[in-house]
Amino acid sequence: MAVSYREVKGSNVSPIVSERGRNHPQKSFVSERAEMIPPSGIRKFFDLLLTMNDVISLGVGEPDFNTPWNVSVAGIDSIERGATAYTSNKGLEELRDLVSSYLISRYGTSYDPQNEIIITGGVSEGLDLAVRTVVDPGDEVLVADPCYVSYSPCVMLAGGIPVPLPCPAEDEFRVTPDALMERITKKTKLVMLNFPNNPTGGVMKRGDLEAIADIIVDHDLLLLSDEIYSELTYEGRHVSPASLDSLWERTITLNGFSKAYSMTGWRVGYFCAPPEITSAALKIHQYVMLCAPTMSQFAAIEALKHAEDSKDRMVAEFRMRRNLFVAGLNRIGLPCHLPKGAFYAFPSIESTGLSDEEFAERLLIEKQVAVAPGSAFGPSGIGHIRCAYAVSREDLGEAVKRIGEFIESI
Repeated sequence: MAVSYREVKGSNVSPIVSERGRNHPQKSFVSERAEMIPPSGIRKFFDLLLTMNDVISLGVGEPDFNTPWNVSVAGIDSIERGATAYTSNKGLEELRDLVSSYLISRYGTSYDPQNEIIITGGVSEGLDLAVRTVVDPGDEVLVADPCYVSYSPCVMLAGGIPVPLPCPAEDEFRVTPDALMERITKKTKLVMLNFPNNPTGGVMKRGDLEAIADIIVDHDLLLLSDEIYSELTYEGRHVSPASLDSLWERTITLNGFSKAYSMTGWRVGYFCAPPEITSAALKIHQYVMLCAPTMSQFAAIEALKHAEDSKDRMVAEFRMRRNLFVAGLNRIGLPCHLPKGAFYAFPSIESTGLSDEEFAERLLIEKQVAVAPGSAFGPSGIGHIRCAYAVSREDLGEAVKRIGEFIESI
């Protein structure tokens, strides 16, 4: 008869769990690549946040809007009618067709839905997929810095070497030709961009991309463009690198539905690239993911068909919040450029005499406002904090008030 742990616990019989550690292995079974990955620089602040009350969190990069109801209904409907089986590894054909039409009409980037588009489990999977598809051990990857916290670890897990590509505040957080040229070596294979940028809200206009295009071509480099914030562009329209004729054949474009349609938990995005790269990526995707969630794909179809009004209203609200919040930061003495995209403000806190980590930790403990230290996003983020204005106007006003009081108390 089987004996449970609960029955053994109170007896004189030593439970099996007590044997753990007696023959402790002399070596670590954790891979070297996993060991070398640093912990997230923002995780400890989020862990501390969970233990506190009355906190205004400007730390999470997620829209505070619900998924448009008609989009949610489309996902629910797929479940109710039993459309829950695997899709093609590439994703639903209708969704790929819609993505293709959307990209060419919105950004002038042309991708064949049959062999140049893969529907992914969010842009996060698309990023990992792209890096593992093109990066070999020892390849150097230039990562526009400051950057989203997962970029460098993804490169390291593929055996590549991430190299920060500085995009400082004095350059409006853009990649410049000089900075690019200074970092290219014989080992450089890939340049990784994210514009509009997380954490800075910086953008690259057509002229900025044209200024670096010849360098990328002349050095025979690939370009990875994460455009998840493309719809959150406040001045003009987002320019995709793949819309430049000289860059299309050497660009992997990543995008998705998380930010524009407030669908973060649905985990659906898309990977677009020339057919040779897409075919190789599909082999990895079919083994590690198989396909993006089926009900999420049906929801994404509805988003592209009938959620433009909801998206536009959300973007208009973010623009208003941006204007109010950035004006407030500058008023209390934290210099902050006006971000042209995404939903992040990236003010400098150097005038306070505190490091960005000390500023963020003390602000959370003393005034219950959560922000992310800029150094968590790379060397060019040192001396800044990231504030996500994806909260209500009332909370933003209160956050400015508390931050101002904190600065006065230093």
